[in-house]
Amino acid sequence: MDTREIFVAAARKCLSAGRKSVSVPQSLDIAAQLSAVDFALKPSLLYDTNSASVEQVHQYLRLCQSSQLVSESLVTLDLNEKPTIADPVTGRLKSIAQDLLFLLGGFDAADDKGVYVAERSDEWNLSAVFGLLLGYPITYWFNQTESFDNCLSMTPLMVTTAHATWQAGSTRDKCCLYSFSIPAVLQNETQSYLEDWKLGLQERFQQQNVLKDLDVCQSAVTLPSVCL
Repeated sequence: MDTREIFVAAARKCLSAGRKSVSVPQSLDIAAQLSAVDFALKPSLLYDTNSASVEQVHQYLRLCQSSQLVSESLVTLDLNEKPTIADPVTGRLKSIAQDLLFLLGGFDAADDKGVYVAERSDEWNLSAVFGLLLGYPITYWFNQTESFDNCLSMTPLMVTTAHATWQAGSTRDKCCLYSFSIPAVLQNETQSYLEDWKLGLQERFQQQNVLKDLDVCQSAVTLPSVCL
């Protein structure tokens, strides 16, 4: 089996939800995203392909590591994102970042378990958490004590995407490494951050040879609802 086939087999073995297995295109996209993290092209990936459990995702990662498809340094992080009744507490971005660094800094790579956040995440603003973990140059944050309403509905946005082709054996597959939005009204104020982020991504991209043909582009959209 070549690298591509091993990745597909690992996904189908570990990530099935009920009786439905992940498709070959889905398996290859997950593999490309995982490879991008392994080569430091992005700090993490958010698994949202299907309803596979945290344990299944962790099992998939371990299988990829034991097959020497990715390094042993990668870990799974369970944010405990479940409905709960709790006193609303404003989460500050700096505090969240410090909590995350402390949590991940104490992780033992030799441990066969992933990192479980537990109740600590109840006070976190998850929009900010995902922005930090996914390496976005601009991160959304909102005051949870005031409202959970979608404030970006029908708001002009500039969407930045970064695509690349993933080389596995003799086959190339296109994958999306990044996709994030910024309100168009803030484009001028955030442009320098975007340029620094793009330059850093290009520099990291040149230090590996598995993902190729990096393409970063922007497009203007206005949507009835936006997932933060």
